Amino acid sequence: MLPVLAGQARTVAHRYADGCPCGASVTLADRADATVVRHAGTVAKAHAPDTDPAALTVRLRAAVHLPGVLLPPLRPAPVALHGRLVTFWPYGAPVDPDTPDAAPWEAVATLVARLHRAPVPAGPAALPPMRGPAKAARAVTRLRAQAPGHRAAHPVLRAWATLPVWARAEGPMPGSATLCHGDLHLGQLVRHPAPEGPWLLIDVDDLGTGVPAWDLARPAAWFACGLLPPEEWTRFLTAYRVAGGPAVPAQGDPWPALDVPARALTVQTAALAVAKANVAGRPLDEVEQALVDACDRMSLLPPQLTHGPAK
Repeated sequence: MLPVLAGQARTVAHRYADGCPCGASVTLADRADATVVRHAGTVAKAHAPDTDPAALTVRLRAAVHLPGVLLPPLRPAPVALHGRLVTFWPYGAPVDPDTPDAAPWEAVATLVARLHRAPVPAGPAALPPMRGPAKAARAVTRLRAQAPGHRAAHPVLRAWATLPVWARAEGPMPGSATLCHGDLHLGQLVRHPAPEGPWLLIDVDDLGTGVPAWDLARPAAWFACGLLPPEEWTRFLTAYRVAGGPAVPAQGDPWPALDVPARALTVQTAALAVAKANVAGRPLDEVEQALVDACDRMSLLPPQLTHGPAK
């Protein structure tokens, strides 16, 4: 797949770039659910084999119509290539993982607030539900398949069982009038044009309508688990509120809105961590164990009784 995808990226780069500075194509990701190749200023992404072409197309159109929030694709529709759907994007400079103190929390919070306030497309452009709960459910399925007897699997599954059906993708989400990213984290942020352009959100695979608090859930979960410093969480939450984000109240306690999504993201992250560690035959590291411990605490207290970060 990689050589063919690289060839496609090169072809599109030559078509859209003014004097493509040709060089080797670079593999940015090669996973079962996504293969991503960059050639000069063009990125080609092969999506998961089970990707719905109609859903992906309306998600691409949404990105086109939200400039300044989402990175727009180079083409408004995917193309089929060796049984995979491929989309093409301009290259953007990602967040530097080696400088965590410079993480652009205010930028990502402001962008997601703008996304949540954007008009929801209707008619033929209507978006499907955002896929956050479905991704969490898939992580739990992977845990059950790859680490069924692991001691850390039990608290993760107990915490999963306490969640409401919508958070486990077993029922409709409450309310569906908000546009959501569905998989928000700092890796979904790039500067375009690179390297000093404005920050934009990327990855529309999970974009859709649903519960906006889900987009705040990953940093909320990391804060609740003690993995994100309070100062950084406060920067993120404050910037989201200043930008008018509707997922939490403008003032007061945000946790009644955040609790269930944060729990679900904690379970999702812990499930993937335990599954990967078991397959690799290694013990859990400190961060992974902290996530499992958080699941253990969550399983002892129903979600509706929690109004703050786990201690």
